[in-house]
Amino acid sequence: MHDIRAIRENPAQFAAGLARRGMAHAQAITDDLLTRDRDLRAVQVRLQEAQAKRNEVSRQIGAAKAQKDETRAAALMAEVAGLRDQIQQDEDSERLQKGALDEIISAIPNLPASDVPDGVDETQNVEVISRRFGAAPALNDAREHFELGEALGQMDFARAARVSGARFVFLTGMLARLERALGNFMIDLHSSEFGYTEISPPLLVRSEAVFGVGQLPKFEEDLFSATRTITRSELLHAALKYADVADKAAFASGTITLEYLIDKTLERAPLKEDYWLIPTAEVSLTNYVREEILDEAQLPMRLTAWTPCFRAEAGAAGKDTRGMIRMHQFAKVELVSIVASEQSEAEHERMTDCAQEVLKRLGLHHRVVTLCTGDMGFAARKTYDIEVWLPGQNRFREISSCSNCGDFQARRMNSRYRPRQEKALRLVHTLNGSGLATGRTLVALLENCQEPDGSIAIPDALRPYMAGAEKISK
Repeated sequence: MHDIRAIRENPAQFAAGLARRGMAHAQAITDDLLTRDRDLRAVQVRLQEAQAKRNEVSRQIGAAKAQKDETRAAALMAEVAGLRDQIQQDEDSERLQKGALDEIISAIPNLPASDVPDGVDETQNVEVISRRFGAAPALNDAREHFELGEALGQMDFARAARVSGARFVFLTGMLARLERALGNFMIDLHSSEFGYTEISPPLLVRSEAVFGVGQLPKFEEDLFSATRTITRSELLHAALKYADVADKAAFASGTITLEYLIDKTLERAPLKEDYWLIPTAEVSLTNYVREEILDEAQLPMRLTAWTPCFRAEAGAAGKDTRGMIRMHQFAKVELVSIVASEQSEAEHERMTDCAQEVLKRLGLHHRVVTLCTGDMGFAARKTYDIEVWLPGQNRFREISSCSNCGDFQARRMNSRYRPRQEKALRLVHTLNGSGLATGRTLVALLENCQEPDGSIAIPDALRPYMAGAEKISK
């Protein structure tokens, strides 16, 4: 989320950043924000003046009464009544205007870093040549992963469709074990060698947490939600909030009971508690520090988790309809770093190194690209995509995105730190990346390690997790 003060101080830079992001009418958007900000501050000044005037007049009322000047006291009390009405109107106006301004700002993506290449889509991403690893395996008539998995009898999309619909799969036998081995291998590598703290996080989160990382409100259609009906005991305090004025008055006078009030409230609108299934553990891990003030000595904070993830893939209709590339449910090892502001660029390179190391130890050919301004995620200021070679598709496919979000998410979460030898607090910087998605890594292993007879060779790094097995056969 953006700081309106920064926009106010440098509107030209903000408009230029929006234009680089491909947002139409960037200058008009900036001008509208500044107008709304100016109107809001005018209301706030008027409100502060009215409140100060009310306090002063109230003091004068006390003095008039002390002097037994009832005429003056009455006039002053009438003036306070008028100020009270004005203050109420201004408070309502401030709340509405601030809410509207915050809503608009919350839907504006992060601005790109200066070294991010300009472009409109993935065709204009730029490869980081120094990060390319390995070479494509020499395979004749390479098959795609779903052909291999189904031929092994251990990857079943038809049964999963009968249970859950499209974009789900049953993995069985050694393929199920291979995915578990990948997760264990990755989490061990990141926690034992790279200094990430392993976390077992919540999979259901509140709207505030999803908003904090930038998934809400813009990407609601890509999320799965879960709703729980609030119990009667939880309604005891909520009932009055939702009751109408007449019922509140009746309850206050003892005419109706709280139980009656709850029942009547539920008749109008059953109260429910909404949760979201995490689309990635980034949501839980980044919000680990929401609404906290950290000491700089606690930074960098590096967290990792291996979790199921859930995505509706609403914007991917017709894409990758076969196989495991684009699933509604998948597993992923996530990397999150919480760092001081001056650390984030170096941490971005380090995180990408950690994600790449997984592929290097598995011997998988891959490359790294810097995403252009038109292909970056909503919250990112700079992103590296790691793309692994898939022989069955004869092309590179994204297997990890490592993003530096700067202070964009921290402002939405109110996550700050206390710098050494400074009084003023600063917003932390947040970074996230896949380290890696186990399903897509499984896809890459099947296609790169396939044998002519349809069996799958198991890389050396995974054999300790596979009870020493060297290959998977039918």
